[in-house]
Amino acid sequence: MRILALTLSDGSVRILEAPAPVVGPGCVRVRTLYSAISPGTEGNKVVTGQKSLLAKAKARPEQVRQVIEMARSIGLKGTIQKVRSKLESAAPLGYSLAGEVTELGPGVTRFSVGDIVACAGGGYANHADETVVPENLVVPIPAGVPPQDAALATLGSIALQGARIAEPTLGESAVVVGLGVIGMLAGQLLRADGCRVFGVDISADAVALARRAGCLDRGGVLVADPVESMISEFTRGRGADMVLICAAASSNDPIELAGRIARRRARVVVVGAVGMAVPREDYYRKEIALTISCSYGPGRYDPTYEEQGLDYPVEYVRWTEGRNIEAVLDMMAAGKVRPADLISHRFSFEDAPRAYRLIAERSEPFAGILLEYPTRAAPRRQVVPLASAGRSVTAGRIGVGCVGAGSYAQAFLLPPLKGRRKVAFTSIHTRTGLSAADVGRRFGFARAVDSVEAVVNDPETQAVIIATRHDQHASAALAALRAGKHVFVEKPLCLTHEELRAIASVARGLTAAGSMPVLQVGYNRRFSPAADVVKRHFGSHPGPLAMLYRVSAGIIPREHWIQDEREGGGRILGEVCHFVDLLQHLAGADAVEVSAACLGSQDSAVPPEDDVLIELRFANGSIGTIGYFARGAKSVPKERIEVHGAGRSAVIDNFSRVELFAGGRRTRRACAGKGQAEEIAAFVAGIREGRAPIPLTSLLATSLATLGALQSLRDGSRVRIDPGAFPGPS
Repeated sequence: MRILALTLSDGSVRILEAPAPVVGPGCVRVRTLYSAISPGTEGNKVVTGQKSLLAKAKARPEQVRQVIEMARSIGLKGTIQKVRSKLESAAPLGYSLAGEVTELGPGVTRFSVGDIVACAGGGYANHADETVVPENLVVPIPAGVPPQDAALATLGSIALQGARIAEPTLGESAVVVGLGVIGMLAGQLLRADGCRVFGVDISADAVALARRAGCLDRGGVLVADPVESMISEFTRGRGADMVLICAAASSNDPIELAGRIARRRARVVVVGAVGMAVPREDYYRKEIALTISCSYGPGRYDPTYEEQGLDYPVEYVRWTEGRNIEAVLDMMAAGKVRPADLISHRFSFEDAPRAYRLIAERSEPFAGILLEYPTRAAPRRQVVPLASAGRSVTAGRIGVGCVGAGSYAQAFLLPPLKGRRKVAFTSIHTRTGLSAADVGRRFGFARAVDSVEAVVNDPETQAVIIATRHDQHASAALAALRAGKHVFVEKPLCLTHEELRAIASVARGLTAAGSMPVLQVGYNRRFSPAADVVKRHFGSHPGPLAMLYRVSAGIIPREHWIQDEREGGGRILGEVCHFVDLLQHLAGADAVEVSAACLGSQDSAVPPEDDVLIELRFANGSIGTIGYFARGAKSVPKERIEVHGAGRSAVIDNFSRVELFAGGRRTRRACAGKGQAEEIAAFVAGIREGRAPIPLTSLLATSLATLGALQSLRDGSRVRIDPGAFPGPS
């Protein structure tokens, strides 16, 4: 496929060739006919990208705060790597299109191949010649609505959701502040609902177009016109019944204006991205109701709705984002919403970068901007050769393929591999296809491919890096092992006993046959310089140790994919496994028993198991406690480990410093890093030497310990762990 991509570091927009995305369950593949550019949202991304790093920071203070928090958690070096990876990556643009259904994923029954549909969703309905979209974000286009009009239906649903929240009634006066495409659509919708509409913008051209397109009864240009007195006259001196702020501005001017022009007990709805320092006097004195509208409507940003296809019952949630799009399309069919009147520019898809230059430079007035796609579909490419192909795989070099390539892989896994002379990158696959092509070009992969199978069956690939979301780890690892490939799978190894049983069975079968590849899980902390110092401090046979591992993990909201039981598995499976592995490494023995207790539910936004104490016993008599806390103070360094035994003690402070105690002496050692580069070096060395850096029984024990901790939380039991007896009966 061809897809439009933005590079965040410089704001450049270009068309990339990428493998087509996979059609998963509950999704449909759509050949794009038209897509609509959102000049506000997308234009701001381009303009921000063109700014200097300092200007970017000033424009996005919230993201700067997130970077500071990240630095406290993972250190300055790791933060720089992740930020650089984010800035250099290619991000998709677009979220509103119309096209033809060409393929149905498993379980899709509401659509047929050949249907003409409107599609929504950033990350799905992108500017690309074909897309894969979850079915809740796909809506049939009614007869009589041209697809070029329907391409703006998602933009219309944003305007409609804002209008719904304002609760208009017949005859009321409404003011729309900001007459971009969404503001003009809001005007058409409000007039169709029987409201009198006054429009405000800083551009005389925008006001004139809105008048010609039938979006307004009257309008005014800020600065040039006495807008406030005009609105007073328009509302017969009463003030506006409602104000929809559809502008995009960093200042507080729109929200201050709304407070001045609204009547007592009016409704103000913020649809656009504007400054939110609310002037208390006007809003308090007039008892103005202020609401922020969330995009297309209920369901937005809810993965159970958007990705898993679970619709809200209509009797409880009448208007979801999908049903809002339906309503907009119905109003187009009735002639009450007329997108064609709002289109100022049309570009062919091949000429799309010029559209973004127009927006960024504001070289001429613009409103709605439409991209038109070829009438015939381009042949689908399963393999895309990459122009920046790296070193070829020749004798003595290890061919490495990659499945999944998110920010962590780009920051911590691929750079140390790229820097190794005896490694050559072969095939790369990601869910979207765009990141495969982009990351592949930047890191020197030979080709981007459209499936996991294409990576593991590549004859030039000897080893596979798996860095997908957690629910795909086990299946990808099994496919690679069965193909005879060495496997590095980012933690966790799997999410269920059934998946672990399958991996153990395959691994032991290959071991018995003398053909077991290297299997390594991304437990980097055991390879860190700090862990190495402590390990040497206690010697090779220290006897039983007592270990305390405190983790100030911070909050991850319930709606994050990591917290989803099926996709992420939760934080005990997804992150605590790290800490179990390190304690096993320091003890020199695997866990044999686990029990756990959680703090209890104090906050509905945080799962109770995110504040947990886990007690472990190890085969050599060592004991360990992991205290994993989400609700602790953010200023506490993330990790602290204490180890005691054999007349010695050691303390690791956040992997930046180690204190060693023995014979009345204390020694301090500075350390750096959590072992990501070292674990990659160990993986490559393990392939060359035919020896897994982490024994299979230890990998199994770690997964069994975290699964056992969850069982202990459910029933209060102490769970025995015996990797040697696993897999047992199903």
